[in-house]
Amino acid sequence: MTDTPPVQYQVLARKYRPETFTDLVGQDAMVRTLKNAFDADRIAQAFIMTGIRGTGKTTTARIIAKGMNCIGPDGNGTPTTEPCGICEHCVAIMEGRHVDVMEMDAASRTGVGDIREIIDSVHYRAASARYKIYIIDEVHMLSTSAFNALLKTLEEPPAHVKFIFATTEIRKVPVTVLSRCQRFDLRRIEPEVMIALMRKIASAESAEIADDALALITRAAEGSARDATSLLDQAISHGAGETTAEQVRAMLGLADRGRVLDLLDMILRGDAAAALTELGAQYADGADPMAVLRDLAEITHWVSVVKITPEASEDPTVSPDERQRGQTMAENLPMRVLTRLWQMLLKALDEVAAAPNAMMAAEMAIIRLTHVADLPTPEELVRKLNSTPPPAPGGNGGSVGGAPSGGATQAYAQVARPASHSGGGPTTALAVNADSALARFPSFEHVIELIRTNRDVKLLVEVETSLRLAAYQPGRIEFVPAENAPRDLAQRLGARLQTWTGNRWAVSIVNDGGGKTIAEVRDAAELEKRAEAEAHPLVMAVMAQFPKARITAIRTPEDIAAEAQGEALPEVEDEWDPFEED
Repeated sequence: MTDTPPVQYQVLARKYRPETFTDLVGQDAMVRTLKNAFDADRIAQAFIMTGIRGTGKTTTARIIAKGMNCIGPDGNGTPTTEPCGICEHCVAIMEGRHVDVMEMDAASRTGVGDIREIIDSVHYRAASARYKIYIIDEVHMLSTSAFNALLKTLEEPPAHVKFIFATTEIRKVPVTVLSRCQRFDLRRIEPEVMIALMRKIASAESAEIADDALALITRAAEGSARDATSLLDQAISHGAGETTAEQVRAMLGLADRGRVLDLLDMILRGDAAAALTELGAQYADGADPMAVLRDLAEITHWVSVVKITPEASEDPTVSPDERQRGQTMAENLPMRVLTRLWQMLLKALDEVAAAPNAMMAAEMAIIRLTHVADLPTPEELVRKLNSTPPPAPGGNGGSVGGAPSGGATQAYAQVARPASHSGGGPTTALAVNADSALARFPSFEHVIELIRTNRDVKLLVEVETSLRLAAYQPGRIEFVPAENAPRDLAQRLGARLQTWTGNRWAVSIVNDGGGKTIAEVRDAAELEKRAEAEAHPLVMAVMAQFPKARITAIRTPEDIAAEAQGEALPEVEDEWDPFEED
């Protein structure tokens, strides 16, 4: 009498791998398209499956291969989306040993030589099956030369050859390859569908597992059926009978979500001591510091989404208690606080990942979060500063009203058209012959505009910074040179103006009578606006609270109004309606 060999254990991810399109969960759109294509005998020459890990890309490729080569129990079947699973081709493909269905892992065989083997073999007909099928997994890993070598064959393959590609990085696949394939995007599996699938597998395995434990597994799987099945397999072994949420949480290294919410409450209260104590307690109970911070970030994101779309709280992976607390947070927390927490938690996750001691880095992140959580919002800060008397101003900084006075506006006007360079006064009031070509330049500002129009940047800068205008009339300029003025400025300015206008200009240097340069007038106006801003009580209060703050730009109400006017949509006049009754 011989002993029967023990049945070898098979992991759940392989044991419950889908064998037909009916077994695929969460991919209804793809299954519908493929069924229609098979029924109409419009099977593409190449397919490409894309999606995150564990959604069934390679499994789908094998099911398609079985459907193409299935001959049915009687041996007379045609291509179908419901392969029988018992014919020689179905069994061989399912066991991964069919001679006409070749699987290649592009992650380990990336070169053009590997692709050339395929190109050389496509010309030979299938040995026993209807189609010779090449399944290339992680196709985005192929080299550029390998893709180029494949293109011609992919565009015009023999009738007996089909290609099926799978990839998690569709953007890395050349467009020339994508355009020759029928593309299917495999979606993340929805939580409700995933929980039902896990419950079905657990029942088939006669395993008792709590609903909240299944919710934890579903959340950790992030839409991947393979990851969820593997975690379920591990959880069943961990539970050894009935698996609870606490056991799954310990298995995954997660903190209790309720305790994470408690920790978040402590952070928002600014209670650093209590938050550190709670973090230490969770760490002592086996929680990974990185997982705690990740849970804090996940809850912050979820509460933010619930605040915008309240129906998002109906997540099947969230317990009723968590849902209630999350909704309360969403109602009470301003969006600015939530976005600030999110940004700081992202930075903290990077710091913990790079730190030599994860717990120390997590503690420092919690301390920072508790201190920043109670910072006032900008509106609260303004109200506080308005109610606080400013420090005594130095110098002659007197009281400044809420709105900038006319001085700032006037200074801005001086920048646009310097008063000292205007065409007024006895010199520029001379009569100019209307027929003269120089009548187009009644003031020195017109000369500046002429230089700017001709794009002589070097001359423009020199005139604005080195020329102190003493007298001007069309065709004649007298100026006092500044200390930094080039020696040939008068000569070059006269020559340029004669070239541009066709008339001779007399440009001469005098010893006195010159005013400020254009740059000095412009800077004086800016300095006046800055001094006025610095003397404002609210600005002084901000500077007192934040000594390192600096004024980077000054805008008057007129500037803001002009910007708003420029950005506003033009008014549309009411059009006459020919059908409108009189």
